[in-house]
Formats: sequence, C-alpha cells, structure tokens
Amino acid sequence: MLSPKRTKYRKYHRGRMKGKAMRGNEINFGKYGLQALEPTWITSRQIEAARRTITRYTKRGASLWIRIFPDKTVTSRAAESRMGSGKGAVDYWVALVRPGTILFEIASVPDEVARGALNLAAYKLPIKTKIIVQN
Repeated sequence: MLSPKRTKYRKYHRGRMKGKAMRGNEINFGKYGLQALEPTWITSRQIEAARRTITRYTKRGASLWIRIFPDKTVTSRAAESRMGSGKGAVDYWVALVRPGTILFEIASVPDEVARGALNLAAYKLPIKTKIIVQN
C-alpha cells in the first residue's frame, strides 16, 4: 500500500473538498486517463486495488502512471473508548480527490484494452469517473 515515508505532522484536520481540481486535471504522461467526477477521499487500498486490476487486465503490457498519492492520515478511536483523551491513532492514508483530477494514465496498449482496463479500475473506486483520451 502507498504511504509517505515521512510527513511534517502525524495527524491532519479533516478539511473541506469544495471546488474543482485546478492542477492534475490534464493528461500529461499517457494516452488514456481515468478522471474523477466527484470529490472524495480515496484510500491507499482502493488505489492499490485499481492498480492491480489495470496491470492484470493489460497483462503487464501497459505503461501505467498513478497520478494521486495518499498523503493525508485518517484517525479513528479505539472501540468502546471513553470520550476525551485526545485524537485517535492513525488508521489509514487517503488521497484527497476533487472533480477533474486524473487518477490513472495508461499508454502503449490498444484502444479497447486501455478502455477495458480503466473501466474495471473504475469499479474499484467509490466515485463516478470517466475515461478521457489525449488528442
């Protein structure tokens, strides 16, 4: 699973996800891309599941770029713990995704293979997405 080697702070505030993606919203590396249409947190497990799906479907023949990275911590309290006594321990890592963000890019495979792989990867993610092609 993806997670940063080190961060400035151990625990983060939840924050807000308003607005569209101002950067990371164009295809830069591949020919086909999977673009987010909704704001959400995507966990490192979901990113890994989508990555595995793409690599298996393309039989490791595609060049794949993962354009998001989980660099935000999500904490949770222990079960049946009392109120107070601070913020919970770090539970998992998420990537903050806004509408328009490119999640994955693919190159060096035929059109139908790329679309099929990105379509299967989209099932693994908790948001609506669309496949876009670089002109």
